[in-house]
Amino acid sequence: MKRHLVIATAAAAALIAGGTVTAVAVNNDSGPGSAQSGAQTSAQLAKESSVQLRDADDHGQEEVREAGAAKVTAPEAAAAALKAVPGAVTGLDLDTDRPGLVWDADVLGKDGKWHELTLDAGTARVLNQHVEHGDDDDHARAQAALKGARTDAAAAARSAASHGTVTSVELDGDHRAKAVWEVETVTKDGKEHKLLVDPQTGKLSAAPAHDADDDDNDGADD
Repeated sequence: MKRHLVIATAAAAALIAGGTVTAVAVNNDSGPGSAQSGAQTSAQLAKESSVQLRDADDHGQEEVREAGAAKVTAPEAAAAALKAVPGAVTGLDLDTDRPGLVWDADVLGKDGKWHELTLDAGTARVLNQHVEHGDDDDHARAQAALKGARTDAAAAARSAASHGTVTSVELDGDHRAKAVWEVETVTKDGKEHKLLVDPQTGKLSAAPAHDADDDDNDGADD
């Protein structure tokens, strides 16, 4: 999953202090206080997703199939990630990976560490998780970047859901004067949208046309 570390950390720090995520019922064996929450290794947690999809040649149709097959929404995935690792979700991405159809989630934990989690797109169960190490200078710069942010990843996803099924939520500030949540959606007819949500006001807007062009170029390079 793409992650803009500097800005994402900023939002996470702000959201830990004041952000909220709507609670949802999820099938997750690892609670915040359990030994499984942080002590288990990736190998111990690794499992297959309950949703299995065959590879598709057409990228647009693949997005539609993934969106249609996922039983867990982006806000529900965010809640499941925070149940496993309390903190702030800074990125979500629906993808077909080795375990099957999953949500990849980035969380800045209350322990000050970056956690990457893989969640079953059918049950929200944690399939895998591990810790990454960020830069202290990045953390310091980022904490000031989004001070007062009130819109978290789940809220950004809910705001954009009227434009289709949300398949990705990511905090971006590397190429903008002001950090925003980038939310990608896809409709049943395969039309994809990129939307921007202001972390402080929650205002929803369409992404500039050149953003979509950048995404197309990124996909061609993969």
